[in-house]
Order: sequence, then C-alpha cells, then structure tokens
Amino acid sequence: MSDSDKVWTAGMLVIGDEILSGRTADKNIAQVASWLQVQGIRLTEVRVVSDDMDAIANAVLALRDAYDYVFTTGGIGPTHDDITVDAVANALGVEVVIHPEARAMLEAYYADKPGGLTEARLRMARVPEGAELIPNRMSGAPGIRHGSIHLMAGVPHITAQMLDALTGTLEGGAPLLSETVGCWSPESEIADILREVEAAHEDCQIGSYPFFREGRIGANFVIRSTSKDVLASAVDTLCEALGEEGFDFTPGGI
Repeated sequence: MSDSDKVWTAGMLVIGDEILSGRTADKNIAQVASWLQVQGIRLTEVRVVSDDMDAIANAVLALRDAYDYVFTTGGIGPTHDDITVDAVANALGVEVVIHPEARAMLEAYYADKPGGLTEARLRMARVPEGAELIPNRMSGAPGIRHGSIHLMAGVPHITAQMLDALTGTLEGGAPLLSETVGCWSPESEIADILREVEAAHEDCQIGSYPFFREGRIGANFVIRSTSKDVLASAVDTLCEALGEEGFDFTPGGI
C-alpha cells in the first residue's frame, strides 16, 4: 500500500464521571468524528472512562498503540478532578511541567478578570513534558498535543475552537464521502441488494439505519467511499436495483 492509499485512523477517549452518570450528555463524539472525516482521518473507536488515573492512562496507551491519532476530551480544566494531564504524563513516563507559552496565554487572558491568574487557573498551563500547545481563542486555556495524542477540553464549543486550530495540521488520506438513499421498507427486505451493491464496488461501504416514522417502517442506506466516482456508481446501482424490485425509495434519504 502506498502512502496515498493509507487509511489514517483515530481513537477517541471521552473522560468524565459526569458523562458516565448521565448528568451530562456527550456532544463531542459527533463533532470530532465529523471534523476528522474532513481531515481524511477515520474515527474508528471511542471509549468512555471515569475520572480515574489508571483508567485514563490505560485507555490512552491502548488507543495510541492501535491508531494513528488519539483525541481525548475532558479533564484539563482548573479543578482538582481535572487529572487528564497527570494521567497521560504517567502513561508516557514523563513529568508534568508548566508550559511557559501556556502560562503567558493565561496571564494575558486573565489580566483584566477578577482574581487574575490564580493557582487553580494556572493548572491549565500544566502539560506532560515535551508537549506542544493547541491554541484556543475561546477561553485562553490551550489544548495539548504530545506526539499523536491530543488532549482537548470537555466543553463542546471550546473543543470546536481547538479542532479549528488543528485544521490542516494532521496528515490524513482522502476524505470519506457519503450519500444517502431512503426506502419505505424493512431493511431485511433490502439486505441482499445492499450486500450485492457493496460487493460490486471496491472501496465502498453501505450502512443501513432503520426507522419507524409516520406509522411506517423504513430505512436510510448510507453509502460511503473515498472515491467520488465509486460513490456515484454505487448510488446509481442501488437506486436502479431498488426501482427494478418495485421499492419506494428516495435519493437523498427520508
């Protein structure tokens, strides 16, 4: 496989007791996955762990060994339970240090705010030794990049700022393109057609997502490929097959 054919992958770690308890609904998985897709990187696995040092460290190492990139969200704030930096440093066998550039960013951000740069706020300048920073225009506190590992905020709109700063900086492959075809029929009746269309188109995957709407059973079929031509051919073939069998389908999805 040449470098141009390589499929770049990422694993994601969502950190926080509030996620596992149900007090907070995660919104980062979808936006990280969508952003990665545009970068030509496929989010392949997501894990959710509690605010526990060993759980975070073990998950980060496992994901790092399995994928090209690792993204974590949560646990890099100013409070005592924000332990992601410590856990990752332990996992990598390095010290936790105050990043001088991060400190300068926080000093500037809090210069005109009550209390200034407190010890609690300074915690957000702590990084595993050897790390680089991911800029954050929203709140001053940066994200952290250590090799293939990217530590980002848990707050979705701050995560979005960090992703924006990373745009175009990661090596990836061809973006995964997708089209949707909807059909008013149980997916079990279409299963053979989907399998045949996918088998006939190399570099093509078809996912089936059933629904019950307006008192009727149906499914949306999402066709994905890195090739625009393959994608178009697969969609055309699927629509033609559905039409020949008399199914009520809608290009673009239902």
